[in-house]
Amino acid sequence: MIESWIAVSASYLASKKAKDSLALDPYWPKWDSPWWHMTLLWELGRADAIPKEAAEAMLAAIETKYVRYFPNPREPLPPGKDPRRDGLCHCGLGSMYQALAACGLDLDARAPWMRAWFLHYQLPDGGLNCDDKAYEKGGASSVQSTLPALEAVLAAGRPLTPIEENFVDRGAEYLLERRLAFRLRDGQLMDPDFLEIGFPRFYDFDILRGLAFIADWARLRKRRVQRRAVGWVIDAFDDRFPDGRIKIEKPGLISTERTLLLDKDGNAVRGPAASFPLLDSVRKPGLISEVLTRSWRETRKVLEARLEG
Repeated sequence: MIESWIAVSASYLASKKAKDSLALDPYWPKWDSPWWHMTLLWELGRADAIPKEAAEAMLAAIETKYVRYFPNPREPLPPGKDPRRDGLCHCGLGSMYQALAACGLDLDARAPWMRAWFLHYQLPDGGLNCDDKAYEKGGASSVQSTLPALEAVLAAGRPLTPIEENFVDRGAEYLLERRLAFRLRDGQLMDPDFLEIGFPRFYDFDILRGLAFIADWARLRKRRVQRRAVGWVIDAFDDRFPDGRIKIEKPGLISTERTLLLDKDGNAVRGPAASFPLLDSVRKPGLISEVLTRSWRETRKVLEARLEG
């Protein structure tokens, strides 16, 4: 059945309805707009199903709509611009960057400002933060804001530059120091929600996603990983999923929350968030996720060879 819903999303992305939606806004509304269909197909490992013209249209819409920096107190938006409508955040850009790259778009050549964005906004602690106030005085990072940017830079498909190597190394250290999900100041869990595994992630964080990045980083950068930082996650997964098959524990970020809806002129009003068949079919708690199971098996295999201490 999932293949039929993939085909439905692919057909939507090639439709006039999707083109009209992109012309109004690349991101809104949640969750049924081209942004969410494309990022979900990428998360499913099916970026091949995204029509090339849809990927091209998304890149063009992003470049037309948004300022090419993260709006914050030091770099405010021009007068009359809305942060929610006219600015991007790190986690959103990190996710779409990966989706577009998986579609075969050469973003290094065509949109070099995107990678430069991630490198520019790394905070002193090694992470990033989508809370604009963190850039007023060099504040603390957020694991949720950080991970998509790290993933995007690491998955370059080419040797990293020295600046990029420093970026992913500092980011990995930021996560490892916090054992993926614990505060430095008191050792307490940042958010109980991080322990539950959801799908799709979009810009959400959970410990499997964090662990998968650390495994990819250790493999590509030929680094060792201290057991004290991640061993607890491996042990927890062995207990929770003894057969190695990952069951979805939470339905991702999707909810019936109100969202921005756009009229035919692009004016925003508040209304109920919507979903679509492919999304509904892959996010059910209790469902065994082949995508997450594959990620866990590959991650565990890498870390078995890279753990020390």
